[in-house]
Amino acid sequence: MAILYALVARGSVVLAEFSATSTNANSIARQILDKIPGNNDTNVSYSQDRYIFHVKRTDGLTVLCMADDVAGRRIPFAFLEEIHQRFVRTYGRAVLSAQPYAMNDEFSRVLSQQMEYYSHDPNADRINRLKGEMSQVRNVMIENIDKVLERGDRLELLVDKTANMQGNTFRFRKQARRFRSTVWWRNVKLTIALILLLLVVIYVVLAFVCHGLTLPTCLK
Repeated sequence: MAILYALVARGSVVLAEFSATSTNANSIARQILDKIPGNNDTNVSYSQDRYIFHVKRTDGLTVLCMADDVAGRRIPFAFLEEIHQRFVRTYGRAVLSAQPYAMNDEFSRVLSQQMEYYSHDPNADRINRLKGEMSQVRNVMIENIDKVLERGDRLELLVDKTANMQGNTFRFRKQARRFRSTVWWRNVKLTIALILLLLVVIYVVLAFVCHGLTLPTCLK
């Protein structure tokens, strides 16, 4: 499960974006920005192949991400909500007149960090579950991208397959670290237990020896 691409835009003006892999998702994302109907706040998802473009538009600010279809809706929309809040909190009214990519140098790092967190950290889903599944996400229908793009305009989505390999590698390393930590603690506990056992044996032997001697001898 992974979020592979994300952007923040005002209308069709992209203010910041980040891609975790080599892909033409940015071209398809721009087509989606141009074709989203109306100006009202909206939450919508469009599928293409094994990937889904999730879109959240609030007060004229659009946050979009592309994720694996196995990611479902809760995690991607939690990610979009987090990015929207961070962006507005950081730049305020400056977003209303910012030039294309005005915030990219700084905010692309935030996109990268949050994509990594929401893609691989189990706490991301756990925290969102505690908050409760967002009611608006429950009603989001996942439509085929052909419904927003004319078939002649549609681009074939190209994604570097190493992205999934990188995600798997990350999870493997995390599991390996957890396993090593478990083994280390087990060895520490075993060592402590052996030391305590040895001390008990020494104490019993000394007590037995001392008991076998006469009291005056023990006091010497």
